[in-house]
Amino acid sequence: MNKRQLLFLRDVILYTFTAFGGPQAHIAVLLREFVEKRRYITEEELMELNALSQLLPGPSSTQTLVGIAWKVGGLRLAITTFLIWILPSASIMCLAAISYKMFADRAKFAEVLRFVQPVAVGIVTYATYSFANKFLKTRVSTMLAIGSLIATLILQNAYAFPILVLLGGIISSALETQPHENELRVKLFSNVNPNKVAYFIGILLFFAALGAVVNQTSPFSLPIRLFENFYRNGILIFGGGQVLVPLMYTEFVNVKHYLSESEFLSGYALQQALPGPTFSFTSFLGGITMGNKGGGIAGQIIGSVVAVIGINMPGLILILFIVPFWDDLKKITRIKNSLSGINAVAVGFMATALILLIRPFGLNWMAYLLMAGTFLLLNFTRIKTPFVIIIGIILGLMF
Repeated sequence: MNKRQLLFLRDVILYTFTAFGGPQAHIAVLLREFVEKRRYITEEELMELNALSQLLPGPSSTQTLVGIAWKVGGLRLAITTFLIWILPSASIMCLAAISYKMFADRAKFAEVLRFVQPVAVGIVTYATYSFANKFLKTRVSTMLAIGSLIATLILQNAYAFPILVLLGGIISSALETQPHENELRVKLFSNVNPNKVAYFIGILLFFAALGAVVNQTSPFSLPIRLFENFYRNGILIFGGGQVLVPLMYTEFVNVKHYLSESEFLSGYALQQALPGPTFSFTSFLGGITMGNKGGGIAGQIIGSVVAVIGINMPGLILILFIVPFWDDLKKITRIKNSLSGINAVAVGFMATALILLIRPFGLNWMAYLLMAGTFLLLNFTRIKTPFVIIIGIILGLMF
């Protein structure tokens, strides 16, 4: 690596340990540090990479950073950057999963979490409101959101998600795209290597089939099925971490019962207090799932690794696959138009998860107050999410 690339990696390390606040805050830091200060890329290139990450499923902040690395130093630098970005927070979440199983039965630990969990629901409430306010601009998008909310509440099946995402994209693309776009689409995709597309889809189908074939009493069964679960969700999640958490809750807690609501919200609250990608939350989910199934510490580590690889692999493959011909791709409005429907369906998913998260509160007025207070702080003040989580922890320690 040359001097410029080594300097870039140093800046990535600093960024990794200071990137609080989610994708919206991340893009502001990238603009200041990587564009204005270091001039690794231009502002226009950064905005285009950010737009591309919004069009693709997967972790938007991760894809944007990896795209910058690819432009600076090619594939090797992009992979190195990805590992630097994801490993610290994923490792902490893996340790948290192991520690949680050790301390979950202690009364004081449970008391602290009693206040943190409603705060986490408040964060999901704010994310749902923000997403709805941003993407439900038309009657079609509003109807798609309501339809996905009703469908997921009724079906509560993991396979409903890909079908609804696909339908949302098709409907919005069909209603908003002009006929002349078809010619440009054919021209672009005639240059796409079908082998790469086959590999991408083939990984999903292979692990889905393997998970069905392997006997569920086998120690290899759950890791394989977890990889398929996370990889599939990595393909489906548009909008980054805001959509990840509600989608994971509905499938892993409400449908498959891999972990409890308390475990889920505790891990989410911790992740919100850490710098780095929201998708590192999956490290906690994988670790807790394996722990609940009797996997021991070694099993929990395997679960965390499987989860992080599975959830990030689709987005990483896509960004590295598409960046080289983004100049052609960005001209196709059919792709852009499908995103509005996909995001509208995602709002429905988020609303479903919010309903399921609030339901256990019952008549606990303190939980509702904490949830409402969290929403108000995030919506009407400049207080960042990590500080809100710390407030919840302090309340738990005091009361």
